[in-house]
Amino acid sequence: MTQLAAPPAHAVAVEVGGIPILLRTSNPEFARMLEDRYLGFVKAFAVPVFEFDVDLVEPSGMGPDDDVRMRCENGRWFFRRGDFYAEWNPGTGRGRIRQSVNPYSVDSVLRIVHTIVLANEGGFLLHSASAMRGGRAFLFSGLSGAGKTTISRLAPPDVTLLTDEVSYVRRDPIGYYAFGTPFAGELARVGDNVSAPIAAVYLLDKGPDNRIDPVPAVEATQRILRNILFFAEEPDLVRRIFETACDFAATVPVRRLTFFPDQRVWELIR
Repeated sequence: MTQLAAPPAHAVAVEVGGIPILLRTSNPEFARMLEDRYLGFVKAFAVPVFEFDVDLVEPSGMGPDDDVRMRCENGRWFFRRGDFYAEWNPGTGRGRIRQSVNPYSVDSVLRIVHTIVLANEGGFLLHSASAMRGGRAFLFSGLSGAGKTTISRLAPPDVTLLTDEVSYVRRDPIGYYAFGTPFAGELARVGDNVSAPIAAVYLLDKGPDNRIDPVPAVEATQRILRNILFFAEEPDLVRRIFETACDFAATVPVRRLTFFPDQRVWELIR
């Protein structure tokens, strides 16, 4: 019997925060979809840190609004949500994703993987918008409705948007840096793939005028912790995230920004 050849693999390397992750699929249309979705973050010749084979299946009828379930066994991670199932071995750098033909499930897997990688390196993903101005990064943190999309939309031409939804924070010997991400929010626009040292974090509040107020150290740490995206429950990783949040709040100025939604607010941010 003649053995049928396996369909050719199509690979897309998505680099976020300086970490390239290779997504391999046998579906050329899905590969093109990934290239379009992560435009600006696709690195054709990057040496991947991790690789995932993506198996496309029929939709299960369950959606991305279901809670993520995670577990770690013998160094291997297992992620499950209504729209995907994934396995990942950080030691070998290999993983597999089962999902339907849409880029949003992959998006969620990438976020989860990056949260684990960052937790081990003294970083995190923060529910915040971030932008670069004058070679420095500014983060605007808050829950939904706090004004992250609004302040991103009001940014003047000399501001480079890193993200309007999920900020990527990494530690290096000098301090904390923010990286652009493709994880878009309401603006449906990916950030620029650049990075800068973080100058300040602004906790957003809407009000009748524009002003900046100091934030007590304890509140700053609490607000940072509240807005960190993290899904794992492993005690060691949870402890590392807590320690990182405390160090971050003690290192980076955290202030309260009350603003009226017009462009004048950006006169305060320099």
